[in-house]
Amino acid sequence: MKNLELAKVLNQIADLLEIKEENPFRIRAYRKAAQNLEDISSEDLEKLVREDRLTEIPGIGHDLALKTKEFLSTGKIKLHQDLLKKTPAGFLELIAVPGVGPKTAKLLSEKLKIKDINQLERYAAAHKIAGLPGLKEKTEENIVKGIEFLKRTRERTPLAVAYYTANHVVAQLKKISGVNKISPAGSLRRMKETVRDIDILVTSVHPKKVMDGFVNLSLVQEVLAHGVTKASIRSSEGIQIDLRVVEPSSFGAALAYFTGSKEHNIKLRKMAVKKGLKINEYGVFRVKSGRKIAGKTESGIYEIFGLPFIPPEMREDLGEIEAGLKGKLPGLIEMGNIKGDLHVHSDYSDGADSVEDIARACQKMGYQYVAICDHSQSLSIARGLSPKELSKKIDRIKKLNKKLKKIRVLVGTEVDILGDGSLDYKDEILKQLDFVIAAIHTGFKQTEKQLTDRTVKAMKNRYVHAIAHPTGRLMEVRDAYKIDLEKIFKVARDTNTALEINAFPARLDLNDRACQRAKENGVRLVISTDSHTISQLNNMFFGVSVAKRGWLEKKDILNTLPLEKFFKAIKHR
Repeated sequence: MKNLELAKVLNQIADLLEIKEENPFRIRAYRKAAQNLEDISSEDLEKLVREDRLTEIPGIGHDLALKTKEFLSTGKIKLHQDLLKKTPAGFLELIAVPGVGPKTAKLLSEKLKIKDINQLERYAAAHKIAGLPGLKEKTEENIVKGIEFLKRTRERTPLAVAYYTANHVVAQLKKISGVNKISPAGSLRRMKETVRDIDILVTSVHPKKVMDGFVNLSLVQEVLAHGVTKASIRSSEGIQIDLRVVEPSSFGAALAYFTGSKEHNIKLRKMAVKKGLKINEYGVFRVKSGRKIAGKTESGIYEIFGLPFIPPEMREDLGEIEAGLKGKLPGLIEMGNIKGDLHVHSDYSDGADSVEDIARACQKMGYQYVAICDHSQSLSIARGLSPKELSKKIDRIKKLNKKLKKIRVLVGTEVDILGDGSLDYKDEILKQLDFVIAAIHTGFKQTEKQLTDRTVKAMKNRYVHAIAHPTGRLMEVRDAYKIDLEKIFKVARDTNTALEINAFPARLDLNDRACQRAKENGVRLVISTDSHTISQLNNMFFGVSVAKRGWLEKKDILNTLPLEKFFKAIKHR
């Protein structure tokens, strides 16, 4: 996973340049390149170098391409090493804390000689930070919250990072002769939004060869255990990966057992006891005779209990077993049901690609439509469009649609919900658009009532079709802001406003449980990627996974509708 390692180094270079008060455009270039490397974490960086395609990555020009090659050949970048030598001890650890930027970290390091998070926590608890130049009591409070947030999130790995890491490992293991069946398990297979570690199961006639190959993979930073049928390593990203070789006759049982969840498995064990059975990772056995009656396939395990196959995403003991026994498991949405992406940014605002390139990429994905929803005017940091610029965009997309044959580009906007709940464009502008998704991007520290009222006011605007990332969270950066979701669900239903499942891996917002509550309240949802590069369009997969965990079906998602039915549905606004 060289992409993520390099992205981390480029982000650190940006931080180190910021402390030196270097050119902000140079700093932004490093951050943009790092973000885009994270976005294409599913692609092989070394392959891009071999094919001389590095500069195809948005933000990677000639200079950064050379640094990328330097990193791949030596594992380091000289500029990064030189900057580190000139940086105060513990600086990088301090800026990892939400609420502590490079300038604050420099101040804490120089004035209080703080070198690590533990020391920072002690100083904050003793109220020794407030009073430094530019730092107030509120800053001190935010630092304490930031440390708590960091401790909580460091224990788990974001889903997308774990997913692509596991895919890489599985792809490498498949190259080993004798490997037969192979699958991730655990919370990753259940597609939880964060993962503690990665479990992989494999069947093979050469378990030793598989284990030796596993512990010698290029991403291995440390070998934690190396046995005949089980091994554990820590990856260069700090993720623990456990590999088990199991017998083919037990693969289904092992997959069910190690996928979990623990609560789901306990429920199955209790059912087994009532039937005079025993269930474990090796299979299902009759207690009296010890005879094995299932274990080769997962579906065979569930059949023993009179259950249909329960999708991994649902195995959380939230009523899925009871629903299965009654024949009422929902037919979960699948990727193939998605007919269009309703939240994509182009190079009109802060996206990297042209509208036409985005449209053709979506066409290759089998979509019938894509909504280009660039930012509105007040979000200047994201190059939000003025009404005049938006008007030009409308005209150009109309011309483009005459040229395109198998896909329709919807003229849209991600319009800002301002501090008082009004919208960043007037109604006379909004009514010209095919699709309007409204979002809060500022004022996250308002009260729960203020944030809720802002969203409610936006939903009551007849030209707003959906609300983007409704709770505003950014995993590993900030928690969801306080908002009364139950009230939001009620107003969304009453106004026929859709709520977004934002598939961007750092958001996944709404989350799975909120999706389930939205469905119970009769709310329509959309799954969108919030893409800023074409490669991010593939994140739709993560949004669909959230929907599955929320028990959502095709009928619950607005953008499963073909184009004409979709237009008819949103005209009900």
